[in-house]
Amino acid sequence: MLRQFCENKVEPQALEHNAKEMFNRELFRELGDLGCLGITVAEEYGGSAMDATAVVIAMEELSASDPAFCLSYLAHALLFVNNLSLNGTHNQKLKYLPSACDGSKVGGMCMSEPGAGTDVLGMATKAVKDGDDWVINGQKMWITNGTLDGKTTGDVFLVYARTGEKRTDLSMFIVEKDMPGFSLGQKIENKLGMRASMTAELVFEDVRVPAENVVGTVNGASICMMRNLEIERVALAAMSTGIARRCIEEMNKYATQRKAFGKSINEYGQIQKQIAESYAEYMAGKAYTYHTSNNLDLNSTGNVLDSDGVKLYAAKMSKEVADRAIQVLGGNGYTGEYRVEQMWRDAKLLEIGGGTNEAHHKNMVNWFKKSGAELP
Repeated sequence: MLRQFCENKVEPQALEHNAKEMFNRELFRELGDLGCLGITVAEEYGGSAMDATAVVIAMEELSASDPAFCLSYLAHALLFVNNLSLNGTHNQKLKYLPSACDGSKVGGMCMSEPGAGTDVLGMATKAVKDGDDWVINGQKMWITNGTLDGKTTGDVFLVYARTGEKRTDLSMFIVEKDMPGFSLGQKIENKLGMRASMTAELVFEDVRVPAENVVGTVNGASICMMRNLEIERVALAAMSTGIARRCIEEMNKYATQRKAFGKSINEYGQIQKQIAESYAEYMAGKAYTYHTSNNLDLNSTGNVLDSDGVKLYAAKMSKEVADRAIQVLGGNGYTGEYRVEQMWRDAKLLEIGGGTNEAHHKNMVNWFKKSGAELP
């Protein structure tokens, strides 16, 4: 179903929306009609009640046609919808999830800050209790779906803020578009890749949030954050496999059709090496991705070794496969028409967003330090 949707709807709009750095909201709503926006959400809240492997399938298919559109989908369906579904109260889910699942509202998550990316527990944004409300002050940066039109904020966000003295004393709040003091800061333009996924700075100036908008427990949001990072990283690995698959398809098709010195260029060993190694690495990444998703319980934590490991491997793999595709296509690969140059640019973000390669190295080694030499 998703592959047909991508062929018929996602593929035709990808070049235009990436060139204009414009989010395709109408197409996004159609994902709601397919049941994808609430892919992990219980049916009573408008979702499809599916698992981590369903997420991987959706991410791979969407990213093979338009990684930027897929990234906006990830921020909504996982960072906002899945997070709220797992950690919110029944009333919070009744209020926010149906409109998020049908696409009438587009959500996101606010974690990173100008001075706190990988060191996310060093965030400076604070929320202070004032009567029955909480008052939030601070800035969030690199927020996917932070704006949908370049003029105002997105519709609704889960916002992490410091509420205690310890580094782990974080709480999560639901912040809506029209709350006084909540505004769009800098719209981040001219990015290397993912250009149809809009990114922004969001500013909080005495934003008053009712106590009923606290998700989970006060000072207890760190566990929510870590649990959601695990599925996010597996989803980003699936994006990587989608990019790699598309690049292999393009280079194989081109190498079959392009002739040099009287024969198709796929008759030459140099080209065969590029295609064969790319396919082997893609399949290794795909197998690792589905192995991880098949063993991932969305309600648990403790999957850090493979959620970090699969993204670490797959992100690098997709960028290298895209690089080979450009090389095989030569001058044509360097232009936008064949899409592989866009895939190369988009793939680079996957080594940064959702956790840098360096963060994955650290997390994985820490796992080994705690668990000893025995592998799972």
